[in-house]
Parts: sequence; structure tokens; C-alpha cells
Amino acid sequence: MNPADGFNASTHPELIEYLRNFVTAERFNKFREVLLQRTRHLTIALEDIYQSHNASAVLRTCDCFGIQDIHIIENRNKYEVNPDVALGSSKWLNLVHYDNPGDNTTACLNALKQKGYRLVATTPHKNDFTPETLPLDQKTALIFGTELAGLSPCALEMADDFVKIPMVGFTESLNISVSAAILIQSITGRLRNSGMRWQLTPAEQSEIMVAWLKNSIKRSEELVREFYKKKRTGNI
Repeated sequence: MNPADGFNASTHPELIEYLRNFVTAERFNKFREVLLQRTRHLTIALEDIYQSHNASAVLRTCDCFGIQDIHIIENRNKYEVNPDVALGSSKWLNLVHYDNPGDNTTACLNALKQKGYRLVATTPHKNDFTPETLPLDQKTALIFGTELAGLSPCALEMADDFVKIPMVGFTESLNISVSAAILIQSITGRLRNSGMRWQLTPAEQSEIMVAWLKNSIKRSEELVREFYKKKRTGNI
């Protein structure tokens, strides 16, 4: 929205009440139910994933287990959602792309650090933590690398900690989508049983609710403009 239209976070509750009239009660209640399980305490960063079906499977896992934000680093490989794998999950997530010329790994990881995230590199070659022992007292960003080469030296150097999935077979690593599913399921389960405040704030819930409603309503931008026009003229 253009700021001149009057859009700001303080009007989210009123805008939500207006837009909810254009979806079914069942859908709106489903949004509220899902929002209560969403988190930004854990986030995911994907570095240069070149097989779109694997990255899209990670998006689907994030949606299933309540992770709202996914950071996509595009140094050499551009990522496009594979709709047959993601199954619509991307429309409910915040995808943050880092695709400028230069070192997008550093840009992404510095941005996450500035937001208070501890950077945890996923790699089978370090022995710091497992999914069961990784500390969760601080906001955590799990960083996943390419299927063959793994994480870049830059990502490994910038990482605060490392996590690996213990394995007992001959193969030393798992497919990225499988690794992500195991780690995300384990860590989100621990979060929900921890007693920590892992949920979204009320303001974050309102912001995301507006986005979900707009994604679900035809000509939603027209309705939003209509809402602010009515608000300015005192008709709401």
C-alpha cells in the first residue's frame, strides 16, 4: 500500500474486521488457529539451493510445522517455487530473497544477526549439537546448503554453532529436504514443550492475518483502498 492511502500497522485490527466479511467464517477461524502456532523464534536460511523441488519441499515442511520466515540466498542459483511440491505453502509464508549482485550469503547472515538470531549451520562434518541438544534460549536460524557441496566457507565461518543429525549407515548425508524435515520437526516440538515465548507477537499476528486475507480474496487491493477511503470519510 502507498502510505498516502493511510495504511499503517495501527489500522490492522479494523482492516481485518473489514476483510473478514469477504471470506467464510471457517476460513477466518482456520487463519486464527494457525497463527497461534506460527513462530519466528526459529527461522530457516537456504543457501544457493539449485534443485527447486528440494527447496520447495522445505517450504512445505516450514508451513506444516509453523515456521513463518524463510530466507533464500541466491548467489549462483535463482530459486523459483515448484508448485507441484510446495502445494501452495509459499502463499502462507514470508519468503525473503537475497539476490543482489555480490555476496548474498554475508548480507543474509548479517541481517539475521542484526535481528538477534544465533546462526546454526547444518553440516555432518561438525560435532557441536544434535537436534535434541541444540540450545533454544535465543532466536535461532538454521542454515542449509546445497545438496552436493553443502554450505559455503563463508556460511560456515559466520556460523555461531553447528548441528548434525546422528547417522549410523554408510551414507554420510541426507537429502536437504529430509534433513530439514527432521531438524524442524524435532526443534519445533522442543520449542512447544519448553515454556518459552516462541509465538508471534499480537502485532505480528495481525500483520500476517492481513496478508493471508489479501491472498484469499479476489481484488483485495481494491477492497483495501475502499476501506481506507471509507475510513478517511468517516464511513467506517
